[in-house]
Amino acid sequence: MTSCAPITGPDKSSYLKVLSYQEIDYGHYYFLHDSFLYCFTEENPQAQTDDLGVQFTEMFIKQQENVTILLSILEEFDFHVRWPGVKLLTCLLKQQGPQVQQIILVSPMGVSRLMDLLDDSREVIRNDGLLLLQQLTKSNAAIQKIVAFENAFERLLDIITEEGNSDGGIVVEDCLLLLQNLLKYNNSNQNFFKEGSYIQRMKPWFEVGDDNSGWSAQKVTNLHLMLQLVRVLVSPGNPPGATSSCQKFMYQCGLLQQLCIILMATGVPADILTETINTVSEVIRGSQVNQDYFASVNAPSNPPRPAIVVLLMSMVNERQPFVLRCAVLYCFQCFLYKNQKGQGEIVATLLPSTIDATSLSAGQLLCGGLFSTDSLSNWCAAVALAHALLENSTQKEQLLRVQLATSIGNPPVSLLQQCTNILAQGSKVQTRVGLLMLLCTWLTNCPIAVTHFLHNASNVPFLTAQISENLGEEEQLVQGLCALLLGICIYYNDNSLESNTKEKLKQLIEKRIGKEIFTEKLGFITKHEFYSKAAQKPQPSFSSPDHMMFDHEFTKLVKELEAVIIKAIYKSSEEDKKEEEVKKSLEQHDNIISHYKNVIREQDLQLEELKQTVSTLQAKNEQFQTTVSQQVAQIQQHKDQYNLLKVQLGKDNQHHNSHNSNAQINGFQSEEVSRLKEEIEELKKQHDLLQGELSEKNTLIENLSCNQAAGQTEQTTGVSEQVTELQKEMETLRSQLHVQSTEINRLQAERMELLQKVEASATVTASGDSASAASKNNDYEEKIAGLLRELSSLKDEVNLLSVEKSTLKRELDSAHSTTAILQDEKLKLGQEVSESKKEQDDLLILLADQDQKILSLKNKLKELGEQVDDEDDLESGDAGDEDDLDEEDSRDDDM
Repeated sequence: MTSCAPITGPDKSSYLKVLSYQEIDYGHYYFLHDSFLYCFTEENPQAQTDDLGVQFTEMFIKQQENVTILLSILEEFDFHVRWPGVKLLTCLLKQQGPQVQQIILVSPMGVSRLMDLLDDSREVIRNDGLLLLQQLTKSNAAIQKIVAFENAFERLLDIITEEGNSDGGIVVEDCLLLLQNLLKYNNSNQNFFKEGSYIQRMKPWFEVGDDNSGWSAQKVTNLHLMLQLVRVLVSPGNPPGATSSCQKFMYQCGLLQQLCIILMATGVPADILTETINTVSEVIRGSQVNQDYFASVNAPSNPPRPAIVVLLMSMVNERQPFVLRCAVLYCFQCFLYKNQKGQGEIVATLLPSTIDATSLSAGQLLCGGLFSTDSLSNWCAAVALAHALLENSTQKEQLLRVQLATSIGNPPVSLLQQCTNILAQGSKVQTRVGLLMLLCTWLTNCPIAVTHFLHNASNVPFLTAQISENLGEEEQLVQGLCALLLGICIYYNDNSLESNTKEKLKQLIEKRIGKEIFTEKLGFITKHEFYSKAAQKPQPSFSSPDHMMFDHEFTKLVKELEAVIIKAIYKSSEEDKKEEEVKKSLEQHDNIISHYKNVIREQDLQLEELKQTVSTLQAKNEQFQTTVSQQVAQIQQHKDQYNLLKVQLGKDNQHHNSHNSNAQINGFQSEEVSRLKEEIEELKKQHDLLQGELSEKNTLIENLSCNQAAGQTEQTTGVSEQVTELQKEMETLRSQLHVQSTEINRLQAERMELLQKVEASATVTASGDSASAASKNNDYEEKIAGLLRELSSLKDEVNLLSVEKSTLKRELDSAHSTTAILQDEKLKLGQEVSESKKEQDDLLILLADQDQKILSLKNKLKELGEQVDDEDDLESGDAGDEDDLDEEDSRDDDM
């Protein structure tokens, strides 16, 4: 800006209508402020435009009311008002983003007004609204959360679907960029996106057809952004719990399967294929289920080959693009990350018993790449094989069995020996760095591998020669790695070889190299710029193949080993012996604790199984209670029916009593009728008494069910006695019912005899009786027939009750057997709990003894002048173990 002066006089009046700065002629800008029209003259207009925009934006937002008024103007539906307002606010956010964001954030309903732009039916305003929201959500977590809770995910995904997913235009790209702003580095929004079931809606994005030729540039851009959005959700930098849950959802909804289809498809552009490999890598990283699925994926070839083998073929092929080979290496690393099963499968393809000569395997490809003439293939294969050994002592020992045929007629050599042979041949720096990283990873925490390495007499002299030489700057990295490998041989040496014990190796370093020089060379690793770049993130990202030197996981290993190796070098033999004793004691202590923890864990599993058994029995008991309740309801229904019949019978008896004035009916004596009525009444009373006793037994059944659910041993004993008494009383009831049935049959027989007498007397006197006597005889015959029918129905009811009682007895027997089973199970539980408590008491005593031993060993170390740093950690660890045991004791007491 060369000039800035107010214009006065006639020139000012001609420019009073200028509302914002604009170019009147080339290189001159005018701005009206406080009745002054300022003119800006520029020598380089294009270079000064951004500075002018920043200055004018600062002047505009000095008064926050200007932004608030602008937000209120956006509520106008008029296109000529709303659209320029969107453009102006977007410009303000570009020039002074953080300041304008803060003003909008404190403005009432400010973000909500801007979100309404996405619902505008005019695509121009909606699309510019997307650009506005992109600027609004940049690097502001608070606004990102508000926009997400304004249903932004739903609206944006709907727009992407309407526009045709990956086949859409620039609008889809804008939506994806906005989604990235909302989700990247924002754990709250990521969790909201996952819980809102929006991951499932991403699957249609990756449904590509069989014909993948001729993709448009926009489709490539859209699909690239979609893959990046998936990676945002499963990035290794996210919290582990959030990443694992997103990985689980992606497998369940079929998103991982769809990505693997793209991975194995033909005709996919190279950059999309590379990004797809990186995306699949992070979707399966650390997820056992996803890793197992990826291991089962086959390429559509004839014969079918595993996807891992096809990818490794690309990695060791020097004609493939560099970024693609890096992506395949990252995919292989993610497949083996925390996957001991996968590590075992890869190492198994190298073992003699599992090698299949008819087809290529992952192990054969890695060995081929390890010993090829391409240094990048050597490095990638060495790093890939090192990941198959990470934190897996079993596979480190198994890999010692691998034998290689170097040439015809020569005996095979081990893989370990072949690696050291290539090192000694003086190959390229990248190759030697890869092999040294493999050997360091292999020998770490594996004394057997250290012994095999030291068994070759030429290995130690080679390492000492490499470390002691004064080489160029390029060789410093190799020297540092050789020092690290030699330090590992000292630290993890079990002194099984007399010629290469810890003490002898340290003496060799002191004589040939010098401890200070050794420490200096070891420090070359962490000081290297490539080390710092590799330590930043797990994905290999290098600008060129020559910069590919370090692996991310190896940088972690160096950080752990550097300090302990330096400490081991400066220790005396006596200190080593004492430290070995302490280590053995601590290992023994840890083994004992681990043993008892395993015992406690097994007991917990047994207790859980017993609890499940008890729960099953309780469920069965509830079913029995339900059955008993149904039976009680049926008995009550029968009681009601019986009472109704009894009432009807009482009415008939009253009607019969009204005719007692007739003392004698055709030779039928009134005394016999009275006797029959009395016997019927007695039978009714007996039946009522039996019904009362039956109600008492039902009450006992209900009490038995409640006592059985409570599960107490004393009540179970009482229930058994009640069941025995109940069985006796049931037998008594059966006998009484049998007597009653016999009595009813006898009464029926007497009634039949009486009827026969009445019919006989009616026949003799039929000629001398009047018409009224004949009608009375007919009435009495009908009443007697009615009594017989009622007695018959009563007998049927009694039979039904007898059947119901027999059913109840069977239910009682089953309940009694269930009670006995529960009692036995609880006795077993009690015995196991007491045994568990006894074992835990023994464990506490043993832990106390071990703590005393550790304390005495620490005191001895202190007396010898050794600084003990891990005292608090050990004490806190022991306290944690004792807390765990206390929790187990309290849990056993609750049982």
